[in-house]
Amino acid sequence: MNVFFERIDHGITVIDTGFVRPRFDASYLLVENGRAAFVDTGPNSAVPRLLAALQRHGLTPPDVDYVIPTHVHLDHAGGVGLLMQQLPRAQLVIHPRGVRHMTDPAALMEGVRAVYGAEVAARDYGELVPVPADRVVATEDGMVVELGGRALRFAHTPGHARHHHCIWDEVSAGWFTGDAFGLAYPELHTPAGPYVVPATAPVQFDQIALHTSVERLLAEQPSRMYLTHYGEVRDPQKLARQLLRQVDAMADAARALAQAGLRGRGPAHRHEQLKRVFKDIYFTELRSMGCSLDEATLQDVLGMDIELNAQGLGVWLDKAA
Repeated sequence: MNVFFERIDHGITVIDTGFVRPRFDASYLLVENGRAAFVDTGPNSAVPRLLAALQRHGLTPPDVDYVIPTHVHLDHAGGVGLLMQQLPRAQLVIHPRGVRHMTDPAALMEGVRAVYGAEVAARDYGELVPVPADRVVATEDGMVVELGGRALRFAHTPGHARHHHCIWDEVSAGWFTGDAFGLAYPELHTPAGPYVVPATAPVQFDQIALHTSVERLLAEQPSRMYLTHYGEVRDPQKLARQLLRQVDAMADAARALAQAGLRGRGPAHRHEQLKRVFKDIYFTELRSMGCSLDEATLQDVLGMDIELNAQGLGVWLDKAA
């Protein structure tokens, strides 16, 4: 089996889970003094890749101490239960709001079917495997776990989702950010550097909380961020300004549409308007950074996120109303 993985440094490897397209969805393998942890898993279909990457490092399943999803969205945590079945000593370390979804994933699966439809949910995610409660550790804000003597500290970071936490790795001076620091697809790297897209998918986007979470991450003066979508990025301070500028532009545009009375024309019309506005925001920013990809390619790369972000901002508008 061909497994794409890239060893970065500081004992960190980024693994392409194979979900959606190449270099879209990552799991991270951390190795310290012969002990290992996975941060995010991808969906069930990614589990063989994760185990193969572990083997390529000369490690075995009992060498894994932790499986750490940043949050329970299935591109991050869908394979947790299946992976845990293969790791006899590993503990699942998860935000307390996510515990129930990992020990009894029925409601989570129903939510996924509601967003994507039953056929797509079955195709992309399969059936979730529950994790025994006695193997689950719920994080507290500021909690530290040791991996082979290496400290990993947790910060609760709402904004994308209330069940989101990030992991600070002092050894590399980097954060594993899940979706809290947006998405930076390699195809969209420009002459000006990576391009970060906000992740405001349904149903828990919170503009103020996201600002607070990003500012909290920056307070550690990180030198890098490890994004699930996708890979390591440098210069977090610059990228954070770009990210938050777009978050605010999206929120302002959504409010303007609501104030213009589009809600009265029905949610489908509003959704299409949100998609149009968000596409304009992203494509304009990319052009200003020197991106030369044609519009069809940009639509292929960003179409899913435009759709999900429009759904998320629609839910946010309705809650505000």
